[in-house]
Formats: sequence, structure tokens, C-alpha cells
Amino acid sequence: MSGRRTSNNRIRGPQSALTDFLAANNISAAQISADYERRRREAQDQAQQEAATNGTIAEEDEEELPDEREETALQKKKRKRAEEKAREKIKETKNSKKPKKGKKSDPDGQDSDAAFDMYSKSKPLPGQLENCDKCEKRFTVTPYSKTGPGGGLLCTKCSKEQESQKKKDAKATAKKQAGPREKRRQTESQKLDGIILNGAVSLQELCIRTIANNIHDVEEFGDLPQKSVKRLGHILSKNRVVTLRTLPLFLHLDLENIEMTDCGELEVEDYIRIFSFAPKIHTLSLQQAGQFKDEVLDYIMERDVPLKHVKLYAANLITDDKWTEFFTKCGHRLESLQLRDLDYSLDDNVFMHLVRGCPNLKRLKMKKCWRLGHLALKAIQELKSLEHLSLQFKQATTADNLSEMIIAIGPNLRTLSLENFQDADDSVLKAIATHCTQLQKLRFTDNDLCTDSGYADLFTNWANPPLTFVDFSSNRSVDYNKPDGTEEGTGFATAGFEALMAHSGSRLESLMIPSCRHIARRGLENVFNGKKQYPLLQTADISFVKEIDTSIVAGIFQSCPQMTKLAAFGCFSVSDVIVPKGVALIGVPNAQDSIVQEGGYDFDVISAGFGLL
Repeated sequence: MSGRRTSNNRIRGPQSALTDFLAANNISAAQISADYERRRREAQDQAQQEAATNGTIAEEDEEELPDEREETALQKKKRKRAEEKAREKIKETKNSKKPKKGKKSDPDGQDSDAAFDMYSKSKPLPGQLENCDKCEKRFTVTPYSKTGPGGGLLCTKCSKEQESQKKKDAKATAKKQAGPREKRRQTESQKLDGIILNGAVSLQELCIRTIANNIHDVEEFGDLPQKSVKRLGHILSKNRVVTLRTLPLFLHLDLENIEMTDCGELEVEDYIRIFSFAPKIHTLSLQQAGQFKDEVLDYIMERDVPLKHVKLYAANLITDDKWTEFFTKCGHRLESLQLRDLDYSLDDNVFMHLVRGCPNLKRLKMKKCWRLGHLALKAIQELKSLEHLSLQFKQATTADNLSEMIIAIGPNLRTLSLENFQDADDSVLKAIATHCTQLQKLRFTDNDLCTDSGYADLFTNWANPPLTFVDFSSNRSVDYNKPDGTEEGTGFATAGFEALMAHSGSRLESLMIPSCRHIARRGLENVFNGKKQYPLLQTADISFVKEIDTSIVAGIFQSCPQMTKLAAFGCFSVSDVIVPKGVALIGVPNAQDSIVQEGGYDFDVISAGFGLL
């Protein structure tokens, strides 16, 4: 009685589900561990005994029967062949015993696997010696040994090779099975680069891409046309593989034009190599040329390279003295000079030498040149032969200096680009209207002083022929206290936009008005109403114009039958728009399928209520 009371009052702690399961099935963890240690010790003892026996037999064979070694090797090969044949027969037997469709099979597969399990060799335990299934080298088995294609184990080296091959195969399979998301990303990237594809890629483009992807295996370009070589240069520059290895592919003795959009990997010696391999170059276009230094200009002047057109971006390591010497010795041949991103060299004094040494310049481009200012604007007045002018200065200038420059050289200008001249006012627009009568391209951006009436007066009764390219980006009021503009109508707004399209709409090919947020809805509807036609307009950028919505975009497609690319970033009212075939709509945030291929319109946008939804 007391014993029973004692056992009933015994306090037990909580037990896990695993402990209860093992106890219920009469399984002892200690017994399992002991059995495992015993089997492992027996396997090690057996391996040591076999190794000792094999060593003793080998020594006796070497002393007594040296000729029997070859016979043993032959027998070993015969034995392996017999084992392989036996395995194949077992596999065939196993496959033949698989149940056919419609018949019930043994759920455990015991009938089909019994023969194979009887004759198959069990995997060796860790610590034992085994021959590699692939290279047949003897190695020590570890818990991490991989299984080979023949069912045996692999050594460490072969295991790594097998894993590497599996990863390569997985990548290749994933690349072949690329889903619509990856294809859409590539399509959007091409559109942002200005590549608009209608239908399949041309065979020529496929060949160029293949060459670019295998550029390190190419020895020479041969007789490729210049257009294809230029396209290859753009692709390689984008991939940043224009290096010492690939540069000679573009060079030959009769080369006259070279264009690279990214030269960040080239050194001074590489630039000198260009002129040594191609001494007849007259058109040089190198962007991101950070290592283009004085030594290169010295080589050009020493070899008297006949340069006529020079385009250099980010060549900041050329000193002012070397620029002066170059303009003095070689400036008389220059017809085009385009320099950009110069934050250290080329100031107003050097620019004076440029004007005096280059009297035959027809194209001049100076953008983001930090050390140029109002003195440079005065010096440009002496270049009477200029036809193309692009300026973007960091230093402040006055509206009077700009107006005087336009009055002096305006009559001969074909293109005029003035960016970020924040002190320019309506007097500059009036000078353009009065003295520029042959312009084809006009860019006037990043200004908050010119008024809407000034833009309207520019295009009203202007003697200039219709423009083909217009860029009035970011001409708006920057007073955040008055987001709808000032009372004076600051910026390129409704009146200026209507006057522009009335003057140049018939010949306009490219229209850039991003961030001109003061253009009212009524002006957009009057211009793009579906009845007025702009037959040559192909590209337009209407980003961040707040009044743009789905109906306005539909009107643009109806009024511009040749439209191929329309950028509408920040236009949040555009959604569910139907895009005509052959048109790329870029930047619409609410249109998940931004390129919807549809047939041409055969209905009136007005009667449809600008719906297209």
C-alpha cells in the first residue's frame, strides 16, 4: 500500500512528443547509438585488415610472381565489365517490371526493387576508401561525398566539377525560359535608349549583337560597313568593353572617322595608338575621355593629323597652355569643335585664342564648361561663319550679352541651343525673332524669366521657316508659393504653345516640352483635337505637364499619324490608353501594358469623347 502510494506520488517532468513516440514503439536512442558505433568500428577494422592483406599479397607477388601482375589487371577489367553487364541487366529487368497504365502497382515497389537491392553495392560509410565513379582515383569517403552518374561516389575534385556544371545548366535553362517580365524589362530599356522595334529584329542587328557578345573572340572586322561599325562601337561602349584589347579592331590605315561613346577604360597610350594606326583621321568623337592628356595633343601636332571635326567630352586633364598651342597650330583646319564637361580647363582667355585660331568654325558646342562666362559670349561675336551654336555655361551671364551675340551671328545660324541661361529675358527672344531667319532647330531651356507673351510674340509673324526641332524644357515659374504661375504668365504656357504649333506644326518632327506645367488644358485640346494634323511629328516629350490625361494622349495619336515615340513621365492621369501599332509610349505609371499593339484608328476622336478606354 505504501509502495503504491509512493509511485503514484512521484513527480514527473514534461515529455516531448518524440520521447512519447519512441517509448510507445519500444525504441531506445541509446541502443541505436551503440549499434551505429559498433558497425562503424567493425567497418574500420575490416578496411584495415583488407589493406594489410592486400599489401602482403602484393609484396609476395612482386618477389615470387612478377609476371602475374598483368594477368591480375586483365582479370580486374573483365570483372568490371561483368559487373557492368549485370547492372544493366538488372536495370532492364526493373524497367520491364514497371506497371503499365491502367494497372495497379505495388505501392512500396518491393517486387521491382528486390532484385536491384540484392545485387547493388551498398554505399560505403564515411572513413572508408572508395574508387571515384568518374576518374577512378581512390579517396576517403566523407558524409559530403556526391553521387556520380554511374551510382558510385565522386572524389572532391569531381564533385566540384559536377556542381559547377549543374549551375551552368541551370542558368542556361533559366535564360531560355525567360518569362514576360524579363522580356518587358529589356523592351523598356531599349525604348529609353531610343530603340523602337516594330516586329522582329533585323538579321543585321542580330549579327551585330552576336559580334558584340563575342567580341573577345573576334580578330578583325574585315569589310563591315561604317554604319555597322558605328553601331558596334555604341554597343561596346555601353557594355564598357572598349579596352586595349578591343580598340585595335576599329583602327586601320585608311580610317577617317572614329566615334566612341565611352572611353573610360582607355589610357594615354591607347589614345596615341589611335593616331599612329590611323593617321588620316579627320573626324574624332570620344566621350568620357578622362585620360586624354597633353601628350596626345603633342602627338597630334607632331604628326600633323588632319583633324577637321573634334568632339571631346570630359577631357579635363588638358592644360590651358596646351589648348592654346593646339588652337594656334591646328585651329585653321577645324570646322567643328564640341567640348563638354570641362570643369577645370579652358577659361575665357583660352577661348579668346580659340576664336582667333579657328576662323573657319561652322559648328561650336560648349556645354557644362565651368570657367566660361560673359567674355566668351563677346568673343563668339567674331565667328561670323558659325551655323550651329550650342552653349551651356556655369557662370552667370546677362541678357544684354546674349542679345548682342545673337544680333551679331544670328543671320547665319541654322541651329541654336541655349541651355540654363537663367538671366535671359524677353529681350533675348525678341533678338531671336528679329535676327534669326534660317533656324531649323531651336533649344531654349531652364528659364524662369521669359514670359508666355514673349514666346507668343516670337512665333507670331516670324520670318523664319517652320522649325523641325523644338525644345523648351523646364521653362516655368519656380516660385513654389504660386504653383499655377505668376500673373505676368511666366514660362512657356498656353499662348506660346499654340503660337508654336501654328507656326511650325506643318514641318515639326520633334517636340520637347517636359515640365512646362503652365500649359492649360484648353490649349492642349485646341492643338491636339484630332482635326488638326501634324504629318511629320515623330517624337514628343510631354512629361510632367499636369494637364495631360488619357484623352489628350489619344488626341496626340490621332493628330500625329507618324508618331513613333511619346514620353509621358509623371502624367498620372493617363491610364488604360490604347496605343497605335508602331508607337512606343514611355513612362506612363498607370499603364502596366504600355505598348498595346492595335490597328490604325478609323474613327473620330472627338465623337468618341476622347475615350479610348
